[in-house]
Amino acid sequence: MKQRIVFIMNPISGTTNKAGIPELISSTLNQEQFSYEIAMTEYAGHAAEIATRAKDDAVDVVVAIGGDGTVNEVARSIVHSHTALGIIPCGSGNGLARHLMLPMNLRKAIEVINNCEIHDLDYGIINEHPFFCTCGMGFDAFVSMKFAESNKRGPITYVENILREGLKYKPETYEIEDETGLKRYKAFLISCANASQYGNNAYIAPQASMNDGLMDVVIMEPFDILEAPQISIEMFNKTLNKNSKIKTFRCKELHIHRSKPGFIHYDGDPVMSGQDIDVHLEEQGIKIIVNPNANKKQRKPNMIQSAAANLFNEINLVREDISKQSRHIQALSKVLQRKLNI
Repeated sequence: MKQRIVFIMNPISGTTNKAGIPELISSTLNQEQFSYEIAMTEYAGHAAEIATRAKDDAVDVVVAIGGDGTVNEVARSIVHSHTALGIIPCGSGNGLARHLMLPMNLRKAIEVINNCEIHDLDYGIINEHPFFCTCGMGFDAFVSMKFAESNKRGPITYVENILREGLKYKPETYEIEDETGLKRYKAFLISCANASQYGNNAYIAPQASMNDGLMDVVIMEPFDILEAPQISIEMFNKTLNKNSKIKTFRCKELHIHRSKPGFIHYDGDPVMSGQDIDVHLEEQGIKIIVNPNANKKQRKPNMIQSAAANLFNEINLVREDISKQSRHIQALSKVLQRKLNI
């Protein structure tokens, strides 16, 4: 008997033109092994409705075609079921797909689905919101909110927000309690990572694993503008955990208290939350199609990584010639446009 697949496509998410995807599925998917249908989302939350119906109908695989938001919406609808998640990455970041080393090439991503190697993997929950890659608070949640407000998508917008807002963002003080006790930190951001990266190969937790039953908690202590370029380069080079401003530990459950309400994010989706935040891991709670041919060696830096490294090196050069914050932002923007003109 053929396995059943429902492809869920968000026609407006991410940066990839999806017009040719249905034909690509038809020509690439092994139709001797699978029967399939393609469902287009029409409004916010529609992907979750489609995925839930597919799960209830005992469909074997639900494939999210889109960015991290679409992946999260589909994945959270099929947790703790026999329905597996597949991903055809079409977003601007593709954090979960990149962590799983799924191909960014659409045809190759469909070929991975043909192999249909399924693993039981972990996911997390922050204040009732499931996440599969990362969640957090502080500066990265603030940037997620700014990114969501922007009319543009992609790495340029993300880095623009980092440069513009990072100059004036104020660290907060957090009380953090896990299985080992209560600690107090002044932090620029706190990230809880089930997977290793935000997206675009920006590794916030390079050692994170989705099958170890633990989440990696990353605390970034306050730093000045002189240290920002090095931190950014280390994020792209998978060495952030070695920076002296970074504190990391692993746990299954975490309670965080802060002095005032603010934004949190789950897989880059920002939401306002109160002073108290609870995060925990659901071990082996979701079935996901993985890439059996993934190259486990560290990948060479891609164009975005190389451009970012050059960008932040040049920031060091221009910084000494800038005396006021407005001129600082203007100079950084010029470097950004030149180095990330993609």
